[in-house]
Amino acid sequence: MQESGEARAALFRERFQRIAAEVGKVIVGHREVIHDVLFCLFCGGHALLEGVPGLGKTLLVKTLSRCLDLRFSRIQFTPDLMPADIIGTTVVVEDSQGKKHFQFHRGPLFGQIVLTDEVNRATPKTQSALLEAMQELAVTVGKTQYPLERPFFVLATQNPIEMEGTYPLPEAQIDRFFFKIRLTSPDMQDLTGIIDRTTGETDEPVTRIIGGAEVETMKRWVREVPIATHLKEYVSRIIMNTHSDCESAPDSIKRFVRYGSSPRGAQALVLAGKAMALLAGRFNVSGDDITRVALPALRHRIILSFEGEAEGVTPDRLVTAVLQRVTEEMGLKILT
Repeated sequence: MQESGEARAALFRERFQRIAAEVGKVIVGHREVIHDVLFCLFCGGHALLEGVPGLGKTLLVKTLSRCLDLRFSRIQFTPDLMPADIIGTTVVVEDSQGKKHFQFHRGPLFGQIVLTDEVNRATPKTQSALLEAMQELAVTVGKTQYPLERPFFVLATQNPIEMEGTYPLPEAQIDRFFFKIRLTSPDMQDLTGIIDRTTGETDEPVTRIIGGAEVETMKRWVREVPIATHLKEYVSRIIMNTHSDCESAPDSIKRFVRYGSSPRGAQALVLAGKAMALLAGRFNVSGDDITRVALPALRHRIILSFEGEAEGVTPDRLVTAVLQRVTEEMGLKILT
């Protein structure tokens, strides 16, 4: 079993790195962002990409779709977009004998990699249709349920600075995203690289690496990675300490947090920690694996109080405080 686990870890690492390298041919920098997107894919979750315009969010998703032999569809969310526009609709068709019947025409949501651009521009009704598909891996039209082909991976983008005409995702809905990934502005070196790659004569060719069957296999490998009991306790304590009513929570949590992470945060920490272990070539999870993925897994699951909003406190700062507190309490040696 151990030999099989090591072999799986080596193959997972090799495929993961090849995909990341292919995406890196087009996307300059953002190495951690690329890795976090792939973690979401191989953990069976969905990603919310947040960043100001022009940072390459859409290009990142389109490039990933070119590396995977999966059907890609893009939906530009706008205030007038209706649920039927993304799910599909039932229409009346006539057969060769002149008989009429109802037939369901599938919408763009029936892709395998679905890019929902500016998800916060659609109305809550349309957002709910998307999030139902994310959760159930199926859509319902009338009394009929239509399953979505697996793997089904949603990458939603949103602009954090332009709020006019938007419908911010409610906390209960944003919690359904596995990771919230933030893209930051490039430094001087990366900006020069972007200029070189985007103002030349030809685009960089991207090779397809794996298909849907391999993605599903890698998702299964992630879930089969064992995790020690004390690390499950570590994850549980992290989640508990994000709540202001927890006695051992840091003072900043008690002061600035209205609601802490849901159990989905614990699931994300464990699964992403397992994927992180495989990427490192190990078939066992370490405390560092969990610490590395804590920010993208928890930053959107901590709801600030009015005082926290007024003080400009960031969820990242609060998650870091929780990690430090729990690590010290348990006496763990975390390298990161």
